[in-house]
Amino acid sequence: MASIRVKDWTKEKLRKIRDAESHSSYDSVIKTILKDRKIAKYADEDSNTAIGESAQSQDADIDKAFDDLTVLAELTGSHDDVLFLWCPNCGNELVHLTAERPLGLSVFEMECQRCLTHLDSQAIVAIELQYPIEQKMIEGQLGADLKSCVMDYWDRTLKTATTETVETEPSAARLVWQFDQYHKQFDWDCPTAVPTVSFVPGVTYRNTVTDERIEAVEAVTENRNAMDSYKIRRYTADGGVISDQLDSSTLVDWIVNRELVVTDKSIETTELTT
Repeated sequence: MASIRVKDWTKEKLRKIRDAESHSSYDSVIKTILKDRKIAKYADEDSNTAIGESAQSQDADIDKAFDDLTVLAELTGSHDDVLFLWCPNCGNELVHLTAERPLGLSVFEMECQRCLTHLDSQAIVAIELQYPIEQKMIEGQLGADLKSCVMDYWDRTLKTATTETVETEPSAARLVWQFDQYHKQFDWDCPTAVPTVSFVPGVTYRNTVTDERIEAVEAVTENRNAMDSYKIRRYTADGGVISDQLDSSTLVDWIVNRELVVTDKSIETTELTT
C-alpha cells in the first residue's frame, strides 16, 4: 500500500486530533477531516453561497494587511469554514475550529498554554487554510506575519475610533489601554512607520501635530483598567529639556487621534529645565 510522507508538525497535529476525538488511527482522522470539509462545502449549497458572498463582500471592504490572517474581533466568516487560532506573542496554535456562517464570536477569551498570556478577540489571529503555515514556519516568517496582522488591526481600529459619533463598546479609551497592555506584554518594538498604539518608558515620540519631541520617563499612577499618567521630558526647538507630566486623558487623545510616532532621530540637548 502506498504511503504518504508528512512533516513532524503535521503528524503532531493529527495525533492531537486522534487522541482528543478517540480515533482508532491517523487514517480515521484524515477521513473525518475530509468528510467535514465536504459537508461544509456542499450542504445547503445555495444558502451558503449567498452567505459566503455576503461575507466575502464584507471582507473586501476591509483593507487589511493579509487576506488569510485576520484578528478574531473583525472576522466575519471563513472561506473554508475551518479556522486555526494563533497566539501572536509566541507563535503557538491555540485551537482549531469549524466556523459557522456568519461567524458570531461576541466574547472569546483564552490563555496561551505556551507563553501563558491571557488573550481575547482583540489579540488572537485566525489563520485560514489558504495561508501556507508550514512554509512560513520553515522560513521563520510566521511570527512576523502574526505581529504585522495584529499591529495593522490595532492601527485601523483606532483610526475608526476617531470618527465614531456614538457611544461604542469597548470605548476608545478602553481600546487604547488594552492595546497598550498587549504591546508591552508582547515586548514588541515600537514601529516608526505608523503611529504608536502604546506609550513606553525610555522611548521618545514626536507629536505630528505640534512637531514636539516627548520622551516617556515613567508612569506616575497605577491604574488597573485605564491608561496611566506619565512623567515626561519635553524637548524644545532650541535644544532645551523641560520636565513635565502628561495626564492620561491627553495621552489617550493623542493615541486615538494617531498623533504620536516613535522618533528615530537623535536629540541634542542643553540642560534640563524644571
